[in-house]
Amino acid sequence: MDNQTPIDNERSGLEIAVLAIAGRFPGADDIDRFWSNLRCGVESLTFLSDAQSAEAGIERELLHHPDFVKAAGGVLEGKDTFDAPLFGFTPLEAQVADPQVRNLLECAWTVLERAGIDSSSYEGLIGLYAGASANFHWEALTHLSGLRRELGEFAASQLTGREFCATLVSYHLGLKGPAVTVGTACSTSLVAVHLASQALLNGECHLALAGGVSIHGFQSAGYLFQQGAINSNDGHCRAFSDDASGTVAGEGVGLAALKPLEDAEAAGDPIIAVIKGTAVNNDGRRKGAYSAPSIEGQAEVIRAALDVAGVAPETIGFVEAHGTGTVLGDPIEIEALNQAFAGCPVNSCAVGSVKTNIGHLDAAAGIAGFIKAILSVSHREIPPSLHFARPNPRIPFSSGPFYVNHTLSPWQSSIPARAGVSSFGIGGTNAHVIVEEYNPPATGIPTTNPASADRYHLLPLSAHTDAALRQTRENLARHFKENPELPLLYAAFTLQTGRRHLRVRKMVVCAGMGDAVDRLANDDSPYRAAGSEAPPVVFMFPGQGAQHTGMGRGLYQNEPVFRREMECCLGILRGEGVDLEHFIYREDGDDSDPSAINDTTVAQPLLFAVEYSLARLLISWGVEPYAMTGHSLGEFTAACLAGVFSLDDALRLVVLRGRLMKTMPDGAMLGISAKDEEVLELLVDENYLSLAAVNSPHNVVVSGPLEAVAGFEGLLVKREIPHRRLHTSHAFHSAMMEPIVEEFVR
Repeated sequence: MDNQTPIDNERSGLEIAVLAIAGRFPGADDIDRFWSNLRCGVESLTFLSDAQSAEAGIERELLHHPDFVKAAGGVLEGKDTFDAPLFGFTPLEAQVADPQVRNLLECAWTVLERAGIDSSSYEGLIGLYAGASANFHWEALTHLSGLRRELGEFAASQLTGREFCATLVSYHLGLKGPAVTVGTACSTSLVAVHLASQALLNGECHLALAGGVSIHGFQSAGYLFQQGAINSNDGHCRAFSDDASGTVAGEGVGLAALKPLEDAEAAGDPIIAVIKGTAVNNDGRRKGAYSAPSIEGQAEVIRAALDVAGVAPETIGFVEAHGTGTVLGDPIEIEALNQAFAGCPVNSCAVGSVKTNIGHLDAAAGIAGFIKAILSVSHREIPPSLHFARPNPRIPFSSGPFYVNHTLSPWQSSIPARAGVSSFGIGGTNAHVIVEEYNPPATGIPTTNPASADRYHLLPLSAHTDAALRQTRENLARHFKENPELPLLYAAFTLQTGRRHLRVRKMVVCAGMGDAVDRLANDDSPYRAAGSEAPPVVFMFPGQGAQHTGMGRGLYQNEPVFRREMECCLGILRGEGVDLEHFIYREDGDDSDPSAINDTTVAQPLLFAVEYSLARLLISWGVEPYAMTGHSLGEFTAACLAGVFSLDDALRLVVLRGRLMKTMPDGAMLGISAKDEEVLELLVDENYLSLAAVNSPHNVVVSGPLEAVAGFEGLLVKREIPHRRLHTSHAFHSAMMEPIVEEFVR
């Protein structure tokens, strides 16, 4: 091949964004632990003692056979647990359901959460492409236990048949895109990634989940090694090494959430890597036997994926190989890679196999390798492939482009990190995927508005049970504490829109990450169980006395809807000769009279404008009022929003109302903490005072002339009745307003 200039970050190929990955693998309950184990070169395989193998039923003669290997392989811990009520399973259904279905369902839930997607409210189509291993032992176990008969054979077959795994998950999560169960043996889950990518490009769905699961219904007690078979002679997988003798079985589940890159960027979705190209083919009869690999078939699928990706092979820095460590398979795989990468510099591309860490995951093997590659390019690190001392003498590493990466290595290339992932199924279905680290365009997602740092944010939390919600709260507090650089604004948005809102709920209001950690860690207030339907919301609008300088300034600065509605109100008011900007946006240090806001010609239109704009903001967020009510001036706001007045008419009435009231003599109002009967008795001899409002059984308002109110305050002090003067300039809701009624009505 002629020397070519490496292709950089030009947009080409498939351009499928990887929004999230999720999975559970041996020794790792989540992706973070999985990556930590890979980086540190941890082998997560289980080996048994003689006693454990004997207890599992291995006969003494076999147990002491020189070729018997006491290896359980890559065992998935906690595979038998399941949150049945969360997914709507009855206890009997949960007992019968294949552990693969249960774990795939939980993994799908997790990957959607990591992608910030609530499938119950997502407007687009979500597809699912996944497969599972055969689990005949589990089917037999449910037969022997009588559980299948108890549930009914037809229902049981749907919960244990692997052909139903994709549709079952789609049903329980409400996914309305294609639900396709894939079955191509060892390459199943990487073929699922290819099919999901094609479906997205063809517009068959807007978001796709792709992956697979492989979990046995029992724990292996060991096996008898056979020369030339797939299992190794010591329970370790030594891919590409001179002492390789095969692989070992493992368990796991993994899924990736995928979306067209352009759509993901437009939506501001999280993007951790990009799929540049995928390809799938079959060996046909170009091999010695049905289960044997083919050099030509593997080389062709790798070249096809590179062509689709539009990248030169010399720009690939790492290939996550199928890498089973078999005597036949490893040399053929490297020869196929050498042909596909012909002309590339010697030892310029690392190769490795996750099977050396966790074993061969059968239907989930491809997604395990895919996830390793995604983590590698996103972190720009290549984890070590284990148990490699000397190269297999049948593999010409010294003259080809590849070398086995057996130590944690940084990505040296200055261009975007790119990796290939291979997965080859018994029977000849080959798959290869090209992935690349994500570098957002220069005009990417804007950074957090600095003004939002001091804003209050709402963190809604929910779960299916009190205990689960408590754990969620603690997990979030720990995550925030460990990642203080996270923008709280984005976290709040994800919790509000990217999580399904479950039955048991609570919310935390906080300003800043430190405040969030403190409130989450120390909040022991009771949780609340939500009803089946959202309760009706009533908007209640206050009257005069609630105004204050700078009212609405923060909303105006940070909320576009509030600002738009406020500008509309202020424009109408300017037409009526009322200019209120100074009162809303009064800066600190302004030496003007702050009490001017209590002037009734200012307070009334200002309160109306703020209340109206705030209501419009809440409605834009989906908080629709079932009913509205208001006190005094607030009645006008409620009536306008309800359609009684147009905004223009309402504001003109409010301005007129304020001007007419100002022509009346000054007065005062008192808020009193007492029963209305008690206050009325005190007002018998006070001809100039009025009972203006009864706000509650123990809270009333008295209104009247300044002198009369002052005298009444003295009486209240003597009787030790709590009270306070309200921030008003006139005696509203009293007889002092009667002279303006006729003109206002007219």
